[in-house]
Amino acid sequence: MAAAATAIRDTVPVAERRPFWAGTPEIYFSKAIDNSRLVKVEDPRRNRELKQFGTALACLFLLVFTYAWQHFKAIEYGYQIESAKRELNGLTEMNRALRLEDASLRDPERIDVMARRMGLVPPEPGQVIRMDSAASDSNAAVMASVEPAMVMAGQ
Repeated sequence: MAAAATAIRDTVPVAERRPFWAGTPEIYFSKAIDNSRLVKVEDPRRNRELKQFGTALACLFLLVFTYAWQHFKAIEYGYQIESAKRELNGLTEMNRALRLEDASLRDPERIDVMARRMGLVPPEPGQVIRMDSAASDSNAAVMASVEPAMVMAGQ
């Protein structure tokens, strides 16, 4: 008989097995409750507490929001500063390259070689007037004057 009970128990899947005692059955009864005639009485102390809590919460929110806004603005300004530094470095490098190019273009030997290729000849004595030396000789004011230009034909 024990072998038959074991055989029956082994043939029934585990999910379908029920214990012999499942506990006390629970019974629910529904009861209709009518609260339509109840009137809520406001508690002034509770209202004051809620207003104080709301005010404190709003102040806390404003403080946190202000801190976050300042923090993100500081990060944004940091990015702007780094961008400006990169731009400054680029412009400084470009300025250095342009100064080197200017110095190479102003090289008198280079200008002399190009002038000879174009057929120009060295100036004769009296043809060169240095403007910077005339201004440095006298500290007095210089009056502008009209002088006829001398045109020389190339040979």
